[in-house]
Amino acid sequence: MTTLTGGTSTLTRDALAVLQPGFTGTSAPSWLLRRLGEGLASVGLFGRNIASPGQLASLTAQLRAERDDVLVAIDEEGGDVTRLEVRTGSSFPGNHALGAVDDASLTEEVAFELGSRLAECGVNLNWAPSADINSNPGNPVIGVRSFGADAALVARHTAAYVAGLQSAGVAACTKHFPGHGDTAVDSHHALPRIDAALPVLQSRELVPFRAAIEAGTRAVMTAHILVPALDPDLPATLSPRILTGLLREELGFDGLIVTDGMEMQAISGTYGIERGTVLAIAAGADAICVGGGLADDATVLRLRDALVSAVRAGELSEERLADAASRVRSLASWTSAGSERAPGGASRRSGASAVGLVAARRALTVTRAEHFTPVTGAPYVAAFTPVANFAVGDETPWGVAAELRRLLPGTEAGSFTGERAEAEALAGAALAAAGSRRIVAVVRDAHRHAWMDEALDILLASRPDTVVVEMGVPQAPPRGVLHIATHGAARVCGLAAAEVIAGT
Repeated sequence: MTTLTGGTSTLTRDALAVLQPGFTGTSAPSWLLRRLGEGLASVGLFGRNIASPGQLASLTAQLRAERDDVLVAIDEEGGDVTRLEVRTGSSFPGNHALGAVDDASLTEEVAFELGSRLAECGVNLNWAPSADINSNPGNPVIGVRSFGADAALVARHTAAYVAGLQSAGVAACTKHFPGHGDTAVDSHHALPRIDAALPVLQSRELVPFRAAIEAGTRAVMTAHILVPALDPDLPATLSPRILTGLLREELGFDGLIVTDGMEMQAISGTYGIERGTVLAIAAGADAICVGGGLADDATVLRLRDALVSAVRAGELSEERLADAASRVRSLASWTSAGSERAPGGASRRSGASAVGLVAARRALTVTRAEHFTPVTGAPYVAAFTPVANFAVGDETPWGVAAELRRLLPGTEAGSFTGERAEAEALAGAALAAAGSRRIVAVVRDAHRHAWMDEALDILLASRPDTVVVEMGVPQAPPRGVLHIATHGAARVCGLAAAEVIAGT
């Protein structure tokens, strides 16, 4: 059994320090403030915690009144995955749109502006960017969250994003190591597996992470995926070979290693969150993200006690836990000086409020038929809506209807979803609802949803003057008298598309 040289109090504080829990509500609950006083060093925020920038600033001030160096983390990728603007849609396009533009300076500027907004609200750790390569276009959870399918492109934009975010004083957390792009399963629901050979992983998946480390990313987030070429037995989050051997020793990363949400089924459904937490820290992780679904004091206490018990039982060394806690506190110290690292921030931001829309406009791929004429009357927007993946959530609006209503008052809209057997009925319902109005059909990853693809074909056969807007990964050939690929479903992507549709 390990001798607890620091005493139970130190051990308990270290166990709390490595936890990164969420909570419910728009103000800090009493239990959370109490745990901060006892040693908890970081907190994770989600859309449920945010009502406005002012409210968020008050919340983070409330946390800092209890612990002035607390790490306040958020999952703010921009694009489809937004927490700051969860109820309106993001003012910034996501990675896939930035990769489509392929201007690294623009990516850095977008990341700086996004980071500045986070910093103004008191958030100092962002679980972004996604460095996953979209090598599997059927991936159900990455998709437009990736800069693209080319390793070199993803690497240069990952590095630019890290530089922009951290120049605003917000720590970047590059994810999902060692790469979640070549999966066909969402790790929120099950344990994905990547069977690529080691040379492929070295020349593809790992390239953006090397670039992020070279750019100075302060944190890296693990993936709940099984990669047999790296470890045939344990998922990356729980693998000493991957976290310590590969990430620490081979790639030379010395920052904070954060796990993806431990309540995700890939871990909780196979190992359980208590056992998974112990194994992750033992493997080399430093911070345990939990709270996307489990957000209460009982969960924090269960994980704290699991870590303390594992040390006492000799299953986890006290030194490894202390090292993990030290890395959390070290990052907290780095963020405390964040505002001093961007002395030119104010001047750099002048006129920057529109950078998101500029990027969204540049990201559009527009294919027009010769006889296309802009839509000048109020159209009918038929949104063929897939089930949102867990990372995106179903709270955030998407599409072009809201933006078209501003440009073309009287625009009406409907949402249609179903299965392949229902494609004809869905298309018929959209046609009936549209009547004589011009139709704008909005899809999201039509290549992944046979019912959506078929319904769109039926719609176009009946109404060839239909405008098509693809707001996911554009894999299907352009169709319609006007086809717009936005490379993401952020609010600004919808606005940029609406401008083209209306000819403005």
